[in-house]
Amino acid sequence: MLHGPVMIDIAGTELTGADRDLLCHPATGGVILFTRNFSSTQQLYRLTHEIHELRSPHLLIAVDQEGGRVQRFQQGFTRLPAAASYWQCARGDEQAARHAAREMGWLMAAELRAAGIDFSFAPVADLDFGVSGVIGDRAFADTPDRVGRLAGSWMLGAREGGMISVGKHFPGHGGVVADSHLDLPIDERAFDEINAHDLRAFARLIDNGLEGIMPAHVVFSACDAKPAGFSRFWLQDVLREQLRFQGVIFSDDLSMAAAEWAGGYADRANAALRAGCDMVLVCNNPHGAQEVLNALAGYHDPVAQSRTARLHGRPARTMKRLREDGRWHRAVALADNMTTAGNLAFDLGDLS
Repeated sequence: MLHGPVMIDIAGTELTGADRDLLCHPATGGVILFTRNFSSTQQLYRLTHEIHELRSPHLLIAVDQEGGRVQRFQQGFTRLPAAASYWQCARGDEQAARHAAREMGWLMAAELRAAGIDFSFAPVADLDFGVSGVIGDRAFADTPDRVGRLAGSWMLGAREGGMISVGKHFPGHGGVVADSHLDLPIDERAFDEINAHDLRAFARLIDNGLEGIMPAHVVFSACDAKPAGFSRFWLQDVLREQLRFQGVIFSDDLSMAAAEWAGGYADRANAALRAGCDMVLVCNNPHGAQEVLNALAGYHDPVAQSRTARLHGRPARTMKRLREDGRWHRAVALADNMTTAGNLAFDLGDLS
């Protein structure tokens, strides 16, 4: 049974019969986990193993594990710094900032792979324009070149840890005040301005082999009346044609308030797929997930399926073996140094 086009969530720390039924639905292609699905690293590994054993090829298992404010799994995992910390703590030393980003990308990926997670929805490639509270310190920096370099280093580290990366939120969520979880943000900037700033960060990641992208539920009104995640202009004309992106396009969560623009859940899913998404996410709404699965039971896109088949994590060490690795110890020390309250800088010489 090949991957379906829908990624759903589950209720708790163990699979129920209802969970198994949904995960075995032909339209299901993956699972996104949340904090409620985690109690310990041992429990998490049992859960991911059971999910992977349900089907062949395995369902994809994902999580949001950026660091800072967005880290679903904490106890038993290293506390990761927010993306903005790399440049701030480096105090203008780009070599140090890029080294830190690479090591934290590796650490994040290596720990998640040891627990059976295929990938994280990261890195954030949005620019910090100082207006978006939902982005804020999740952005690496406020300039596209710096974001591209730091996010690229983070992506390289994740790849070394056995994991693909998913850049978000294309073409950029940092220029709007509204939070797309709660409202439909509208960015009135002209395409030339977005192309000269926000898109440059994504273009750099794409040029370096970025495997996945998640578009924003944001309307760029001077470019298209549709939110980016439902827009053929953004997903086909710009992302596929102009930027030559060949990886997987994931919708952002169709349960978010901004996605209501497209109608009911089945309408949202179909609109996202028609625009160019390869896989759609439906989170925290079981009825919505069931509606989408029913609507897409016969959906088949061989090109999308060939893309998603490349997202599985590479073979990983156990958590015990990982913690015997000197790189893990150095990376944990670096993370602790960056996340210590009141710490404003790190000493690369002590931790490299």
